[in-house]
Amino acid sequence: MTDSAIIAIAAAFTIAFCTVFPAISQGKTAVAAMETIARQPETAKDVRSSLIIAMALMEALTIYGLLIAFMLVAKV
Repeated sequence: MTDSAIIAIAAAFTIAFCTVFPAISQGKTAVAAMETIARQPETAKDVRSSLIIAMALMEALTIYGLLIAFMLVAKV
């Protein structure tokens, strides 16, 4: 295998891992937040703001992975 093929495969794995795992964690986070709001509706504002911050941080990880994949593809 050539170096460019290995870099292309690494970029593909980077994109795959950096989209699948944050998506799973975002789903689990949303489920937990909805269950909390359903059990204690008076805490909805606090839970919602914490949920938005947590989702933004998880999405940032995805964007970092995409950036790394772009950097790898630029080397090909």
